[in-house]
Amino acid sequence: MQDMGILYIVPTPVGNLEDMTFRGIRVLKEADLILAEDTRTSGVLMKHFEIKNAMQSYHKFNEHKTVENVILKIKGGQNVALISDAGTPGISDPGFLIVRECVRNGIEVQCLPGATAFVPAVVASGLPDEKFCFEGFLPLKKGRMTRLKTLAQESRTMIFYESPYRLLKTLTQFVEYFGAERQASVSREISKMHEETVRGSLQELVEHFTTNEPRGEIVIVIAGIDE
Repeated sequence: MQDMGILYIVPTPVGNLEDMTFRGIRVLKEADLILAEDTRTSGVLMKHFEIKNAMQSYHKFNEHKTVENVILKIKGGQNVALISDAGTPGISDPGFLIVRECVRNGIEVQCLPGATAFVPAVVASGLPDEKFCFEGFLPLKKGRMTRLKTLAQESRTMIFYESPYRLLKTLTQFVEYFGAERQASVSREISKMHEETVRGSLQELVEHFTTNEPRGEIVIVIAGIDE
């Protein structure tokens, strides 16, 4: 009986290409197939590291359709590597479905350690980081206010992802639910040339980004409520 392949989850840089690990490059070069969230975005990375393997697109709109086919390939002995546009797949990116199906089918899953945006953001925030909860993107409409109401009582440091276009609106809602004096930080463009972390109370952050238009990928870190 033919040995089954392995699913490798490979983090890719969120900014600086030097953040790619030696092991990540080797795994991508040795994989029979690379699943990429956007083959054009990943093409830049592949070209930089001279990786010429077959690539297939795997994103949130085709995830369900692609999974079955990929499982068959791995069962047939192929090693498949999954990457997202930036960071670790599965963290606010496609990846969970295929990992779950591999686990259900007894396929080995290896997730390489590597780049992800929220770890540098929470460490650089200066807020307590021995315990934290990662919230990712808040719901845009349904359930958003309910979630904020619940989180107002959260005692751990909280981490959110946000788009620069919605940052001010979100910070204003945080003031409303968590209070103007709650300490927080906003990190943007992590590991890129214009990386910046702005720290202060939620009110100070609202004022800062009212006069300084936010750009780039955003991570918001907020202190929990004092117990």
